[in-house]
Amino acid sequence: MIEKMKFLSITGPKADIDRLTKTYLSRYEIHLESALAELTDVANLSPFLEINPYREALTIIDSFYEQLDESERATSEQMDVETALATVDRIQKHANILEEQKQKLQEEHAGMVESLKIIRPFKDLDYDISTILNFKYIHYRFGRIEKQYLQKFEKYIYDNLDTLFIKCGEDDQYVYGVYFVPEHEAHKVHAVYSSMHFERIFVPDEYQGTARQAFEKLDKRHRDIHAGLDANKAEYQHFLTGYAGKIVSAKAALEACSRNFDIRKLAACTQGEANTFYILCGWMTEKDALAFQKDIQDDDKIFCLMEDQQAPAKKKPPTKLRNPKLFKPFEMYVKMYGLPAYNEMDPTWFVAITYSFIFGAMFGDVGQGLVLFLGGLFLYKTQKMDLAGIIGCAGVFSVFFGFMYGSFFGFEDVLKARWLKPMNAMMDVPLVGRLNAVFVIAIGFGMFIILICMVFNIINSIRNKDVERTWFDSNAVAGLVFYGSIVLTVGLFISGKKLPAAAVLTVMFAVPLILMFLKEPLTNLVEKKSQIFPEQKGMFFVQSFFELFEVLLSYLSNTLSFLRIGAFAVSHAAMMEVVLMLAGATEGGNPNWIVVILGNIFVCAMEGLIVGIQVLRLEYYEIFSRFYAGNGREFQPFMKKNSKTAQ
Repeated sequence: MIEKMKFLSITGPKADIDRLTKTYLSRYEIHLESALAELTDVANLSPFLEINPYREALTIIDSFYEQLDESERATSEQMDVETALATVDRIQKHANILEEQKQKLQEEHAGMVESLKIIRPFKDLDYDISTILNFKYIHYRFGRIEKQYLQKFEKYIYDNLDTLFIKCGEDDQYVYGVYFVPEHEAHKVHAVYSSMHFERIFVPDEYQGTARQAFEKLDKRHRDIHAGLDANKAEYQHFLTGYAGKIVSAKAALEACSRNFDIRKLAACTQGEANTFYILCGWMTEKDALAFQKDIQDDDKIFCLMEDQQAPAKKKPPTKLRNPKLFKPFEMYVKMYGLPAYNEMDPTWFVAITYSFIFGAMFGDVGQGLVLFLGGLFLYKTQKMDLAGIIGCAGVFSVFFGFMYGSFFGFEDVLKARWLKPMNAMMDVPLVGRLNAVFVIAIGFGMFIILICMVFNIINSIRNKDVERTWFDSNAVAGLVFYGSIVLTVGLFISGKKLPAAAVLTVMFAVPLILMFLKEPLTNLVEKKSQIFPEQKGMFFVQSFFELFEVLLSYLSNTLSFLRIGAFAVSHAAMMEVVLMLAGATEGGNPNWIVVILGNIFVCAMEGLIVGIQVLRLEYYEIFSRFYAGNGREFQPFMKKNSKTAQ
């Protein structure tokens, strides 16, 4: 069912809005509307403009909260806002110290990596690096040369130049080294090396001792920095773990304060004689609204005006569903299609009954139904999955129809059928011949469901004061009489009873068709509009004729669509018969139980999924389409009810 709503306008001194939120509104769920948008007829309204003082602190504590492990996100304890702000400040200062240490180590690490990268290829040079870097009369260059060019250089050029090339290291492609040349020959020798693709590597003047000593010293410092970073990371994690409880508590406190402060975004301000007042507008359930008014009756700083859904809100009331626990999982299917409007019927209970019943009729098996029931119940209790709850309910009806069909994990001789065997039940239908009984029953059931949906549509239309959809539409009173006449006539014909007189049948069928054909002008007539028929009467009659033809086709197609109930009841029995045949259970010997088990798992999974989808299709296309619009908007409380405050 849909909770009854009341529209509230709450006002008081501007400076008192936080007390209202914390003391009163935190005890109730209220769906706030923008006061400026709702109260357009009130003069001199202005937005409530203030910067949220908790937003920055909340952003900071959120960043720490996201770094906590799931196991560390403990339940928050009660913490006032002053303590929460102080906690955030203390945590941030401690974190900043560790972050500064980390930054220094990372910066040093970056320089160290670069220095190691330069000196590593030359670590076999057994000479003091700083001495080489300070040569005055001999030029030098550190670098690398590809092996193929070095071979050519040594074979054809090296012996004819006044240079000394010292190899220091090599990899798959390059040889690393340093060459020396007298100052007066430097220009020519540099050019020769360049022609051989010698790539110079600049070595900064920061190394002490030989290249190996410099490398080992840098490498040790590099490992020390890594150890320092690891220690910093461990200390930071220890810091987070130590503050985990306070982080969670501070986050909860600041979230509540920030959310409460953000109520200003939906408030409006108006200037009184001496003070400025806030105005809040929103929806509460009738129960909460009455309790709220009683709660504030002795508070002289708060004034609340409660009105019903007709006044003065510009928007329709939001929808809040309230159903018994047994039906609640089926709200998922209703919400997938669309929430009911506030003045529309909540179809959750109807979906729960029809979905479970039809699923059971299509998937009737005691054993497999028990599996669905127990599995769905377990998942619903442990994981709170709505779909699991739906499967559990459907499983109950599968068990029921399993007894009706006498089927237990596909075995047809274990239980006696209380009603019929889907594959074997036959009946004679006049003018048609011998048909499977489940198909005829499925058509009859579909007719019954369609009639109920028409009644629901009439109820919804009366609530909305929609004349056309109440009296003249294909799902209105005219459609109900016409389709009901068809159902009555078919039922009398199949049962062999005498049909009504031709004149009665003519009235039963012709009058509703005429009403549906002329629904637009009849609606205009009832609503006392000046123009009864549209200006283009010829186009109106042509359009109405084809619309009526489409309505008749929809009656036929919607009715025949329920044949799938019987079809799947038969196919389920047939598939299980194939499984038992493959297992050798139909030959009187010992069946192959592995095949039986695997076959049951396959059929239960595959056909259960297909049946679930087909039943949902029936709900949406054949049932909902006749009476349900689903254009409501969800009730979204600005804040969750604070149970501790409410006690």
